[in-house]
Amino acid sequence: MKVTKESIIGDILDFDRGTAQFFFEIGMHCLGCPASRGESIEEACAVHGTDADALVEKINAYLADQ
Repeated sequence: MKVTKESIIGDILDFDRGTAQFFFEIGMHCLGCPASRGESIEEACAVHGTDADALVEKINAYLADQ
């Protein structure tokens, strides 16, 4: 899976639950919420005031090592 800013959080979590750690790091502790699972990374980062590009990079690096 190649993650982009447009990737849906729920799809990423379904692909690999280990990615949850990166969402927790930016303050997204509501990953079970239907709204957050349907958001894109870009939307979530805008709400949480974090860098979407940096999050995408971390997740893709993690997935590449799996």
